[in-house]
Amino acid sequence: MQQLYNQFIYFAFLQCILLLLVYVLSSKRRKFVNKYLLFLIFTILLGLVGKILYIFNFFEKDFRLIAFSELAGMLFGVSIYLYTKTSLLGKKYKAQDLIHYTPALAYFLFVLFYFVLPSNLTMKERSLTGEIDRVIYLFHAMGLIVNITYWGVSFKNLLNFRKKLKHELSYSIKDTFFYNLHIALGICLFVWLVVYIFSLFDNIMIERDFRNIIWLIISFIILFISYYSIISPEIYKLKPLTAVKKYNQSKFNTNDLNVLKAKLDDLMLTKKPYLNKKLLKAELSEMIGISNPEMARLLNEKIGMNFFEYINNYRVQEFIKLAKVKKNELTLFGIAQEAGFNSKTTFIKSFKKSMGKTPSEFLN
Repeated sequence: MQQLYNQFIYFAFLQCILLLLVYVLSSKRRKFVNKYLLFLIFTILLGLVGKILYIFNFFEKDFRLIAFSELAGMLFGVSIYLYTKTSLLGKKYKAQDLIHYTPALAYFLFVLFYFVLPSNLTMKERSLTGEIDRVIYLFHAMGLIVNITYWGVSFKNLLNFRKKLKHELSYSIKDTFFYNLHIALGICLFVWLVVYIFSLFDNIMIERDFRNIIWLIISFIILFISYYSIISPEIYKLKPLTAVKKYNQSKFNTNDLNVLKAKLDDLMLTKKPYLNKKLLKAELSEMIGISNPEMARLLNEKIGMNFFEYINNYRVQEFIKLAKVKKNELTLFGIAQEAGFNSKTTFIKSFKKSMGKTPSEFLN
């Protein structure tokens, strides 16, 4: 089993080297690559170097040096967060983003002055008193806190992004990679947390024994990245995930869109499809004889709204008309339901966005 583990570590290490060489040495790829993804790969490489040197008993000469390879454990969460953030928003590297690596810098300086520079005699005294073990456990706790926090924020941002564009079929979202990447790292952090908790109850060796399992999961992450670099190279590029539109091949020209807009306006005024509380973009597209992506293009280019904004804007106007004659018969939300709304929160939010006031303020 140990031999199989070693072979897998070697293979993941070589994959890291290969990916970095491909995207760093190629000027064309280097120009568009997301630098934070490369740094994530470098982070994994740093940890794997430590594991390989440990396999070859390099640290028997001075075991304190292994602490530098453990620096990788302070970088995963931050790198995932920055990579996901920049990919979702298409933002380039900014110097102020480096502030997120402050915990890793603090760890590096502490290791240098506490583990590496002191004499062997000093380290032996610290070991005999148990001070070193306590310090190691403290830094493992810090590593868990930093990584879980950044992973949690990053995963929340990703889920919000997916939810926001769930019904926006005009976009091709390459988010499967990001979702699976977060799941893989989440499993790694969960295993690390569980093992750490168990190790606090006089099971100090269990934490050391399970480090191999944690790094095995991390090795799978680099293989996962390698796989996606082949089937979906765009994950490496720094551009908004929303930038790839499905209607790029639309057959309509500007004049066609103008005709379609007039047809859509007439449909909304005469048949009022927005009164259907469960109206979908596909249904509205079918009513005027175009595809879903083409409807998205029409709304985006000629109206400047997405589907929900467009439909809810009509519902707001319908509510205002109905309120003039029914405000003494129904509650405000009752009138809103007749106008096509099925959510009180959506109704108030949409009304305030369109009219600049809440419904009650507007009517008063």
